[in-house]
Amino acid sequence: MDSCRKVFIMFSFGSFTVAAAMPLLEETTLPQEHPPIVPVVIIGNGPSGICLSYLLSGYTPYLDSATVHPNPILYKKLQETKHIPITEQDLEYLSEGLEGRSMNPVAVLFDTLLHPNADYGYEFPPVLQWRRDKQQHIPHLVLGRATPGGAWHAMEGSMLTISLGIWMELPGVNYRDLNNGKRRDVTSDRATPEEISSYYRNYVKLKGLQKNFVDNTYVTSVHKLCRGHDGEVLENGHTDEADGGVGDCGDEVFKGNGVECVNNGASGVLWEVRGFQQVQNDTHIPFCLFAENVVLATGASDSPIRLGVEGEDLPFVSHSVSDLGLAVGQRKLDMNSDPVLIVGAGLSAADAILCACNSNIRVLHVFRKSVDDSDLIFKQLPKTMYPEYHKVYNMMCTQTYTNVAPSSAPNRPQAVSIASSVCAKMCPKPQLAIGNMGGNASVGLFPDYTSFPEHCVVSFQSDSKCLLQGINSLKAFKISMVLVLIGTNPSLFFLKGQGKYLGQDPTKPISCKQNPIDIHPYTFECTKEPGLFAMGPLVGDNFVRFLKGGALGIASCLLKRLKKKGNLISTVGNNFI
Repeated sequence: MDSCRKVFIMFSFGSFTVAAAMPLLEETTLPQEHPPIVPVVIIGNGPSGICLSYLLSGYTPYLDSATVHPNPILYKKLQETKHIPITEQDLEYLSEGLEGRSMNPVAVLFDTLLHPNADYGYEFPPVLQWRRDKQQHIPHLVLGRATPGGAWHAMEGSMLTISLGIWMELPGVNYRDLNNGKRRDVTSDRATPEEISSYYRNYVKLKGLQKNFVDNTYVTSVHKLCRGHDGEVLENGHTDEADGGVGDCGDEVFKGNGVECVNNGASGVLWEVRGFQQVQNDTHIPFCLFAENVVLATGASDSPIRLGVEGEDLPFVSHSVSDLGLAVGQRKLDMNSDPVLIVGAGLSAADAILCACNSNIRVLHVFRKSVDDSDLIFKQLPKTMYPEYHKVYNMMCTQTYTNVAPSSAPNRPQAVSIASSVCAKMCPKPQLAIGNMGGNASVGLFPDYTSFPEHCVVSFQSDSKCLLQGINSLKAFKISMVLVLIGTNPSLFFLKGQGKYLGQDPTKPISCKQNPIDIHPYTFECTKEPGLFAMGPLVGDNFVRFLKGGALGIASCLLKRLKKKGNLISTVGNNFI
């Protein structure tokens, strides 16, 4: 492994001076200066990383004596230890019996402390007050690919959030106060991504967290190392470099030469975090640092899920809603273009449909599920609060390919003939779909929309044709652009085996819904990797309202360890700078 213990340059990361590994041109004598040991490195600067930085910066939650929690059992528990910070209390005891829309008990606890009875439509004030205690401060770095706010900066600015604006806020700063008390109407207080990303940027400034954040930073590898009894940092002899990530440093694996590598985040194991920071003129400054604890807060939007069909890499096939807005803005698409094919039945697909229809662009909408499927997200959203999504759902139900009347209008998309041999190969009961796509202006708001429920994409062709398979038929259409919007997965490429071994099912890739990272429910520490924590979508908390619970669990865990040890890291050898 190309260790960072070779040639270094020094550059400033906020209040820290970090040794950055330069590409080696020739072997050079190792200087005395080693990379610093940082107690906590947080990978990801979205709302998860921001909230954790807030708690690690000494902002401490106490019960507000001026408030009463509407849950009498929880309130009685809080009263028992009202002078003790929540982070020092027994989170399992406080969480017991609480129910909410997260599978993580601490996430439900923190949510009910910040937004009591929110699921019942109430807007009670938080029952917490925050005090700044420098004794509770744990030095840390937050590494993010852009400015604080994470993926919110890349979202389409005209859309509205699913959650209410107040549910997007972080502890200690009221969302409405930063948005001039903006409220759209009595029943809807949703926000635009632009408003939310602005709130997160301002939050970091208001709370004085800037010194902890390193923007435009890309982590390329996270390796586990071992530390000798004399404080010297040594490489893990069992690191699997081929996997590009964390080595297997378990109990009894690596001993000798005064070194004992025990699989315990507090017993000599360190993490080597490597990457680069992009600065002006696209210059990349590589860095290398050691961390005793690493927190994965990367979110879930890094890697779009692919169909895995022929032609998915053709230039007219995209996996991002923003690409549609870009094509419309550049006038590559208009009302005279061939239709846009949108694949998926979630909210991203609905956003793309609204964007296209509002620009008078024809839409073919393909999805595997039946319109009556109870798992469709539209069935879980109140109509009064989410009218635009219910309009899309209404079109999905009423403007289907089989229900649309034929039209002889020349600008309607037509199904293209498919060879019977292909149809016989793909369909149990071959049926050739040849005919006109129709439209009925009296149905829904957008007549140039047609849905294809219980269909899937077979292939895309270089002549801009797509082949769709129904229950017992194949259909081919000429299209101008394809948007495959069937979800995203986290990208943990910097970990061994893409981090699969951390999942609840280690044989499958990490998925926020199907296979989240397996964590201790009250500390958010990975069950398979002590000293490594995960939060947010990586552990199944996809809403800002609940991902804040990960910050509480992790901060509480680290503060309790700090109090028990007297410090988080050994001061022998490398010192934290």
